[in-house]
Amino acid sequence: MDIADPAAVSRTLDAIGPWAVINTAGYVRVDDAEGDEDRCMRENAAGPGVLAAACARLGIPLVTFSSDLVFGGDTTHPYVESDHPAPGNAYGRSKAQSEAIVLAAHPQALIVRTSAFFGPWDTHNFLALALDAIGAGRPWAAADDQVVSPTYVPDLVHATLDLMTDGAVGLWHLANRDAVTWADFARQAANLAGLPANLIEGRSTASLAQRAARPRFSALASERGWIMPPLANAVERFLEQREQMLERPAAGQPL
Repeated sequence: MDIADPAAVSRTLDAIGPWAVINTAGYVRVDDAEGDEDRCMRENAAGPGVLAAACARLGIPLVTFSSDLVFGGDTTHPYVESDHPAPGNAYGRSKAQSEAIVLAAHPQALIVRTSAFFGPWDTHNFLALALDAIGAGRPWAAADDQVVSPTYVPDLVHATLDLMTDGAVGLWHLANRDAVTWADFARQAANLAGLPANLIEGRSTASLAQRAARPRFSALASERGWIMPPLANAVERFLEQREQMLERPAAGQPL
């Protein structure tokens, strides 16, 4: 289904008759968005707006996701829900616009701002790639001047579903409780995994040549209530799940 096509959305929702809609579609390539802003806006802002209008028509809940990149990073205190967005890149602008469009079309929608995903099933997230590199004895470069709130995907899923079934609406911040640089995040996981944390090379943002501007500080907090576990606990569970998955036999091999 093309979420930016009103006819396609209406046909699908009318046929399925859902009791709620959770939108996990979107344009996620932050650096590519700098040269592809029209498509990014279509998938991240126009599409959720179409879903919001359709869900409002049907009188059903909608959950959609936003990002810490709606903020400009000109602070040293974690952002809360009432802080004013000031995005510094195309991706952030698409998410800020999405928030406004969705709430205008469906004031009872739930918008979850979150940050820096990591999870055991995604082999391409930052933490998985960092651990793979240092586990093989290779150095790994990461920003030591960007502060974020890493978010463990299973915790995000459970917290989002809890909020949705409880009837929560409006903006909520969901991230695991802590604020770290990308480099320190990788070092924390390496230490817990018993891997050489000295292979994590802290770099300046400028040296990483990222096309899209990144806020120097985009950690999230909540003035509505903390419902996510601490980051250290999430990393421990990530490592346990990752180890279990690495120990499983390949497809077709005997158990």
